[in-house]
Amino acid sequence: MRHALVLASLVALLSPAAVGLPTAHIWKAHCKSCHGLDGKAKTLMGHKKHVPDMTTAKFIDDPKHTDQWMADAIKNGVPNTKMKAFGDRLDGPQIDALVAYVRALQHK
Repeated sequence: MRHALVLASLVALLSPAAVGLPTAHIWKAHCKSCHGLDGKAKTLMGHKKHVPDMTTAKFIDDPKHTDQWMADAIKNGVPNTKMKAFGDRLDGPQIDALVAYVRALQHK
């Protein structure tokens, strides 16, 4: 687990494109419609569902938004929001890669 955290931290320093083609495809297939390609949620569904911009200081600096919180949100959904669970479609490494992808979007 420690190695996975180190790897995720290193990947977060890279551009989203460097995170990996499979992760970009997962993002486009499951996340883009609400969160947008850039994580800013400037999409029709993002506006409609009040999805937060994950690249803002408000989101990034919120102590609640840890990597574990994001992984749990992807896996189980977020209660009282429209964020649905993807744990039945994505495995642990794919979810970890998406968390790293979000962190990379934040450093763009």
